Amino acid sequence: MTVIDYYLSLISPYAYLGHAPVLALARETGARLAYKPVRIFELFSANGGLPLGQRAPARQRYRLVELQRARAQREVPLNLAPKFFPVDPSLADRCLIALCEAGRDPSSYMDAAFRAIWAHDQDLADRDVLARLLRDHGHDVEATFAAAQSEAVGAIYEANTAAAIAADLPGLPGYVLRGEPFWGQDRVEALREALLSGREPFLIDAGR
Repeated sequence: MTVIDYYLSLISPYAYLGHAPVLALARETGARLAYKPVRIFELFSANGGLPLGQRAPARQRYRLVELQRARAQREVPLNLAPKFFPVDPSLADRCLIALCEAGRDPSSYMDAAFRAIWAHDQDLADRDVLARLLRDHGHDVEATFAAAQSEAVGAIYEANTAAAIAADLPGLPGYVLRGEPFWGQDRVEALREALLSGREPFLIDAGR
């Protein structure tokens, strides 16, 4: 089975915009998504990105245009200025890792977490919010929280971040297919082409 490494953080609006399309792509092609939450600000620091507040004003303004365009294309609700953004996404991300490690399907929890920030003005760093999201989607809250705060899950979070950095992803979401990186929700269609064509991956070393 073909595996797509799916790098994300639940705080990312672009990961939210690409979530339903990449799930649909996996269903269409039979590929398996390997969910890999990462520490987004460490990725930025390592690969040249900047947190939103540190970007040039023109880049901040352009981001708002881009989000409106993607929101219309993807036909999902998205608040351009959510009340609880930015916040620390680490517990939410680690809950996602814990669900994966327990063999649970986390996709509906992910969608609900994305929408909590970007559609419903909820605080994704709030344990009560996360508890409700987990419970509403059929997950054991206490077991998930306990696993999320374990050293093992913390190590996976760090390893995912290191892998995203090594894959040369400048930001999130990132999809890696047979070593080829695809950065951004607007690259899902390019990822689809690569999957359906069966072409050899485009790699940095191969281009020399």
